[in-house]
Amino acid sequence: MPPTRVTRWKHLALLISGLSVAVAATQTAGATAVPDAAAGAHPGSAPAAAVTAYDDTYYQDALGKTGQELKDALHGIVSEQSKLSYSQVWDALKATDEDPGNPANVVLLYSGRSQSKADNGGDPDQWNREHVWAKSHGDFGTETGPGTDIHHLRPTDVTVNSTRGNKDFDAGGSEVGEAPGNYTDSDSWEPRDEVKGDVARMVFYMAVRYEGNDGFADLELNDQVGNGSNPYLGRMSVLKEWNTQDPPDAFEQNRNQVIYDDFQHNRNPFVDHPEWAADIWG
Repeated sequence: MPPTRVTRWKHLALLISGLSVAVAATQTAGATAVPDAAAGAHPGSAPAAAVTAYDDTYYQDALGKTGQELKDALHGIVSEQSKLSYSQVWDALKATDEDPGNPANVVLLYSGRSQSKADNGGDPDQWNREHVWAKSHGDFGTETGPGTDIHHLRPTDVTVNSTRGNKDFDAGGSEVGEAPGNYTDSDSWEPRDEVKGDVARMVFYMAVRYEGNDGFADLELNDQVGNGSNPYLGRMSVLKEWNTQDPPDAFEQNRNQVIYDDFQHNRNPFVDHPEWAADIWG
């Protein structure tokens, strides 16, 4: 019988309880230890668990590589996946973003609000499916592929989703009334501190997974905003800062595991190895 989500959370707690031992072993091997997540970052947040032997096996072909060689190796690994239809995304998000404190709810990405799983749709104050890598950046729409890849699809308030639109990511702007802690201006969006790293690692994944060899555009990061319909997303320098500022916590790690176990059967490498962003993009 496959493990329940409750079982996964208990397993994750056991992993975290052994963090000091795992980090010591990692540092002995010369690897970079993942720092603790900020307290209260997500529901159920906790120090980021060390990378396990299981993960090292999954990433075997990428270990020891850097730069374009690492990016190419990770692309080959994560491209082996199951794919969902856009309608299947609804049920997937109800599992991947489940509130660990209330299994009847999901946690909305930008607002942090816990909301009933059944309250999804297109009306104001319902939740819908946010493409963190805006679908117009590469014109992939909601087709099976990047348009349905749940590594970057998240539940968000309908109005907040509309306010973000297809803006690039950057720091600054005016605070968003319906999602305090988020800021926006005419061409950029700054998410709340608790999910800045989550956003960065989702777009890092997209830039590695979609390289133009599967009928979709080659998605790439750059260091600008206002990218429009080009297959680019920025601002890369800020995203790299967010990756360091907000390391993976238990909620994000559990989400990655649920996607791997129950849906796409691939992982976001930057949740397991956030240091690989610097190894690829400097």
